[in-house]
Amino acid sequence: MSEKAKLIQEMLEMQKKFMEYEHEHGVTAEEYYVPKEGHPLHGYRERYAELADKVNALAHEEKGSKRFY
Repeated sequence: MSEKAKLIQEMLEMQKKFMEYEHEHGVTAEEYYVPKEGHPLHGYRERYAELADKVNALAHEEKGSKRFY
């Protein structure tokens, strides 16, 4: 499995766990944006953004294109 595929798989697993948590407990804006240490969503957004950035970079690398910021 390629690095990009592994990253995408991790993202999909994260999404699945998030949706399960949301359906069971609901998610407030505070829980999503600034969850307290130990909360199941603590670090979720940061890790997901990191993975998405890596996938984006790998996709550009594969196609030989450049990323614009």
